[in-house]
Amino acid sequence: MTVRRSLSWALSACLLAACAAREPASESGSAPEGEPARSSGNWPQFRGLHASGVADGQDLPETWNGETGENVKWKVAIPGLAHSSPVIWGDRLIVTSAVGSLGQATFRPGLYGDGDASEDRSVHRFMVLALDKRTGELLWERTAHEGTPKDKRHIKATYANSTPATDGRYVVALFGSEGLYAYDMDGNLLWSRNLGRLNLGAYDAPDYEWGSASSPILYSDLVIVQCDTQGVSFVQAMDVRTGETVWQTDRDELPSWSTPTIWSAGGRDTLVTNAANYIRGYDPWTGDERWRLGGSSKITAPTPVFDTSGAGLMVVASGRRPEKPVFVIRPGPRGDITLPEDETSSEFVVWSRTLRGPYMPTPLIYRGYLYVLNNNGVFDGYELATGREVYRERITHSGSGFSASPVAADGRIYLPSEDGEIFVVRAGPEFALLGSNTIPELLMATPAISGGILYVRAKDHLYAIGR
Repeated sequence: MTVRRSLSWALSACLLAACAAREPASESGSAPEGEPARSSGNWPQFRGLHASGVADGQDLPETWNGETGENVKWKVAIPGLAHSSPVIWGDRLIVTSAVGSLGQATFRPGLYGDGDASEDRSVHRFMVLALDKRTGELLWERTAHEGTPKDKRHIKATYANSTPATDGRYVVALFGSEGLYAYDMDGNLLWSRNLGRLNLGAYDAPDYEWGSASSPILYSDLVIVQCDTQGVSFVQAMDVRTGETVWQTDRDELPSWSTPTIWSAGGRDTLVTNAANYIRGYDPWTGDERWRLGGSSKITAPTPVFDTSGAGLMVVASGRRPEKPVFVIRPGPRGDITLPEDETSSEFVVWSRTLRGPYMPTPLIYRGYLYVLNNNGVFDGYELATGREVYRERITHSGSGFSASPVAADGRIYLPSEDGEIFVVRAGPEFALLGSNTIPELLMATPAISGGILYVRAKDHLYAIGR
């Protein structure tokens, strides 16, 4: 492992630490200069605050229909093709997209194992768009980059897989090998960074090109990216104000598609990454590795999540056989915490299971239970603290499976399928399917929740669903 740091930032670590404790301003998005706005009620990154996927106090409708318009406040067409999710701060909703020059781009949904890449290598515009979340009105759109994509994409993927992130001051968007871009909330480009060729594909077939999907995160004045590739792999933190490198930690890793998470538990913050060789925890200020856990899958996509309302337990999972693991980790690990062979728990691993991890959807922790959705619709519920299975059910769906991650509000869990069906399940130890609602489009992006509205980004349109 190699750690590289900017000297100026190493000398100002104490100042950075003080930034984390600053009192933010109101949800409206306005804040004193240099101060981030309050995160309460916003959806600032992939799966919202802490990637938890949870937003209570919403009073979402029980039924809606994207074809008839029942309980659809508005819908707007979004140009291009993307699997990235919306992010929200105040009244602004941000999405990204990749707009090709050969007409309507497509991808192939469904449950299959083909590793082929798309042949669409046309010139693309890599776009960032801001909308008024109340009306869907376009506030601004920017072309971050225009050109022929440096890499191919998987036939099920797009050239805009990564979800942007915002803190009410900045918007950061990652387009893989096309670079990282930072804007202010009015769409003014502040800086951009070329992170090099991010060539991702099958670990055992280097010629495959599948494209990147890990999303950036914001932590105080840092923007952090996880870049695990066929070549050089690294985690890097940059000054969100300037794009200057604060630290970079090189990694011996296989390609991964997981978004990192800041784990706030046990009296300190830890940057957690999910990857094939090791799940790792880093000091987010310096990039120094604190701990590692082996035993993950050779292909990793789900984002690490932790219990924000209880003991702070961290859940990391991945879904490729033969491992297909779920790990539940207690705060405070140090060193190598890899489990001995045939062991399922240890001082720092509360419990674990093999052959139960999800391939694409990120798990959900909600009201003391852990929920795991697999691509084929198998839905598992566990007691988070003990690992006791409370149910294992299969969601009967139209056939293409599930790629988006579950989200929850007010005792209900929302499971979006690739075919546009969003299933509603009652949270708790007994499985109860409350119903399903239709979006008449393919659906790959994880929804966002804000202000009593479920925002669903489908293949061609963005839907605002509410009473």
